[in-house]
Amino acid sequence: MTRMPILALAALLPLFANAAPSTGTVKIGVLAFGTVNWELEAIRNEGLDKKYGLTLEVQTLAGPDAGKIGLQADSLDLIATDWIWVASQDQTGADYRFIPYSTQAGALMAPANTAIRKVADLKGKKIGVAGGPLDKNWILLKAYAKKEAGLDLEKDAEPVFAAPPLLNQQLAEGKLDALLNFWHYAAQLEAGGYRRVLDGRDVLKGLGINEPLPNLGLVFKQSWGAANGPALDAFLKASAEARESLCKNDAAWGRVAPLTQEKDPKQQATLRKEYCGGLVNRWGDQEKQAMAKIYAILRQTGGAELTGKSGTLPEDIFWPYKK
Repeated sequence: MTRMPILALAALLPLFANAAPSTGTVKIGVLAFGTVNWELEAIRNEGLDKKYGLTLEVQTLAGPDAGKIGLQADSLDLIATDWIWVASQDQTGADYRFIPYSTQAGALMAPANTAIRKVADLKGKKIGVAGGPLDKNWILLKAYAKKEAGLDLEKDAEPVFAAPPLLNQQLAEGKLDALLNFWHYAAQLEAGGYRRVLDGRDVLKGLGINEPLPNLGLVFKQSWGAANGPALDAFLKASAEARESLCKNDAAWGRVAPLTQEKDPKQQATLRKEYCGGLVNRWGDQEKQAMAKIYAILRQTGGAELTGKSGTLPEDIFWPYKK
């Protein structure tokens, strides 16, 4: 029988000593340029998967709907999406659960030299809108415009729906007066000299909600979470540690910065600032109650096509989780 040389065995001992017992595998779907990719890269770079005994299987998605399909088909365990979709699916009997991930929302941007300073100034303007007619940022902006300025943005302005990169380009070409885009595209515009008229937090405050609320969350089936508790807990710990590292450790951020697809250090710095500004620091009954208020507003403004048939937010969609 061949014996491993004592020196070679001794060299391997630290590796075994530092490796945690296996907690399981998590199959996660992510968009090619989504910020979840930054965390997954940081988890690998910092060895957090090994620290928590976690095996990650990452699938790059062609679009948000691909993740939802993968979750439904059990080819994915975990995706990042919004709680509105989870609530609407709950009414169909699906058992999806939501853990808060980011408070970042969209922002309304305009060229620095325009007269658009507040929502009332959108009257008669051409507004680019990312996410489509049922996007929650657009629905909430419509509700805010109605309350704040008596505007019906569907009639009193000209909304243009398209993909986020195309809308940024159209704004740069002067084809749009203002643009409601997702936070990281808005951050790119801001770093390029465009002005932030208002963002999702401003809209919520205008609607009477002062808590910073998670818009995106990590979503999975309740049945999967119950059967894979150690793997889920390991992923949450690794993800939280990766986020803290990206926001506090310049070297850790530098290793993932190329994933932003931005070469300009100013652009990268803006994206990092906005990303870290969206970390969820509070999560409890107060935040859930505020989300129920938003749900009622979305239901009133967007109708059952957006929220589903229920007039109230299902309470069981939130996975028991303490920040």
